[in-house]
Amino acid sequence: MPAVAPQLRALRRRAGLTLEAAARAAGLSPAHLSRLETGGRQPSLPMLLALARIYGTTVSDLLGETVAGRDAVVRAAGMEPTPAGGWTYFQAGAPGRGMQALRVRVPYGTQGDIVRVHPGEEWLYILRGRLRLRLGDSAHLLAPGDSAHFDSLTPHRLAAEDHDGVELLFVHTLLQSPTAALCLGPLTGELP
Repeated sequence: MPAVAPQLRALRRRAGLTLEAAARAAGLSPAHLSRLETGGRQPSLPMLLALARIYGTTVSDLLGETVAGRDAVVRAAGMEPTPAGGWTYFQAGAPGRGMQALRVRVPYGTQGDIVRVHPGEEWLYILRGRLRLRLGDSAHLLAPGDSAHFDSLTPHRLAAEDHDGVELLFVHTLLQSPTAALCLGPLTGELP
């Protein structure tokens, strides 16, 4: 995210805010915001969201993304399957965004024992089948139409409950994450 630091400073100045005023509005110390603006620290997604609201812009603008050059529509015919660790991913959103949207097919009995913990947030929506979702110490059985939204630092496991597998929509906020590492974790059989 090398373009973030200069964008943060430029957008703060464009909003007419001092370093102190912007930091106070974002719940940060001026020193912390200064380090973000000089590239000494990398902002988390919640920080980017807060700063975007304060500066009256979008996270894409903060990241220096040029949205005009991207196709905002992903056609079903253009969704190429990407198999990884027994799961099948279909890119359902534009690549390189702050959120990654995927349609995922999880077959029965694949990697339900891998516990995942990583930065970001996850949102999933069940399209077909039933999903066994373990979040920390609690277990949930999700059916078509059910959804879950959680901090992905919470240890979590996903497994298809039915022999026909499960199909879901999946949105993740982790920036610059390869598809296979998003929710599969290591593909070598090692535990994370």
